[in-house]
Amino acid sequence: MIELFPAGFEELEHADAVELVAYTDAGGEERLWAAFGEVRSEEIAADWEERWREFHRSVRVGSLWIGPPWEEPPTDVDAVVVEPGRSFGTGGHATTRLCLELLADLERGSLLDVGCGSGVLSIAAARLGFAPVIAVDHDSAALDATARNATTNGVELELRLADALADPLPATDVAVANIAREAVERLGLLVDSPALVTSGYLEQDDPVLPGFRRKDRRTEGGWAADLFRREE
Repeated sequence: MIELFPAGFEELEHADAVELVAYTDAGGEERLWAAFGEVRSEEIAADWEERWREFHRSVRVGSLWIGPPWEEPPTDVDAVVVEPGRSFGTGGHATTRLCLELLADLERGSLLDVGCGSGVLSIAAARLGFAPVIAVDHDSAALDATARNATTNGVELELRLADALADPLPATDVAVANIAREAVERLGLLVDSPALVTSGYLEQDDPVLPGFRRKDRRTEGGWAADLFRREE
C-alpha cells in the first residue's frame, strides 16, 4: 500500500482484521485490483480533503513533538511541524516513531535519509543533532515538501533527487530507510554506512541485509523497525 499510495492511506481496526483505505481515482482502483485481486469502492464526501487531516496525528518521541501545522504543540517540547503535502508522513505512523526511537540512541554524526518523503525523519534527525543530514528521494514532489518543511522548522538539509536503488549513495555515519521491505533488503549492498535504521514493514517480517547484523528491534501496533550494524 505504501508503494501504491505514498501520499498515505487509512488503517481501520476491526475485531478480526485491519481494513486499508485509499482515497484515489479510477486509476488507483485499477492498481488495487491488480495488487490484491479484490477491493471495495464507494463515493466519498465532498469535504474529504478536510477529513483527511484527522488521520495525520501528532506524536511525541522523547523531547520531540512531531505533528501537522493545524495542531498546537505543547510548550515543553522541541516541535517539528510537518506539512505532508503529496508526500508520506507527518510523523504519526508507528514506523516513523520507531525509527526515531532507534536514532535517538545512536551516536550523532552524518545521516542519510533514504526515501525522505515529507522530510519528517530528516528534520527530526537534524533536531536530534545529526549533521550533515542528506535527504534522498526519487520523487521531486517529496523533495519539494521536504524543502518547505525544513524551512518551516529552521533546519538545513542537503536534498538529492535520486533513485536510491540505482544511483550511488553518499557515505554517512548513519542511514535510515522507512520504505518497503524488499527495498530495505537491497540497501545492504548499496549504502556506505556502518549503522542502518530500517522500517516500513510488519512485525512478522524478518529482513536480511547482506553485510549487516541486526542489533536492535522495536515494535508497535504490528509494525517493526530494526537497527543493523555492518559486520567487520
